[in-house]
Amino acid sequence: MRKSKLSVQDICMIAFMTAVTAVMAQISIPMPFGVPMTMQTFAITLAGVILGSKKGGISILIYVLIGLAGIPVFANFSGGIQCLAGPTGGFLISFPIMAFLIGLGADSRNKWIFLLFVTLGTLANYVIGLAFFCLVMQSSLAAGLAACVIPFLPTAVIKAVTASLLGIQIQKRLNRVLQFD
Repeated sequence: MRKSKLSVQDICMIAFMTAVTAVMAQISIPMPFGVPMTMQTFAITLAGVILGSKKGGISILIYVLIGLAGIPVFANFSGGIQCLAGPTGGFLISFPIMAFLIGLGADSRNKWIFLLFVTLGTLANYVIGLAFFCLVMQSSLAAGLAACVIPFLPTAVIKAVTASLLGIQIQKRLNRVLQFD
């Protein structure tokens, strides 16, 4: 079995997307049921598109681990293990999965597979987040959908499309620049 090592360039890109996610998390609009509308999923989609499945997933896993360690990188400058136990804990858990799935689609270089995996990544984010929210808040599925899914669907589509298009353009430019190394 062949081991793939990360280059210094890979490590820098992973760290950069981790930082971008932390910054984007601070663009947050509080919502009535405790799940804020943030730009985290925009950054997570970017990480998957730009870095691919493995490096994108690693980048977002590092982001989540940094936040769980207590560094205030989550929405509204929050952090700590208590964030995992709150109503948004499932969304945090789903972020590396989301980036990995979206990255799988980007790795494929096929627009239909890419679209499928962007959808699957976003769906994983909502399913895991919704299940966790319902469990922690002891709410019904209908209440969870009203709090965590329905208000976010329009912006989820806009963020997914915009981050995908931007990420593809960034990836193309990075490939051109990095060919000269």
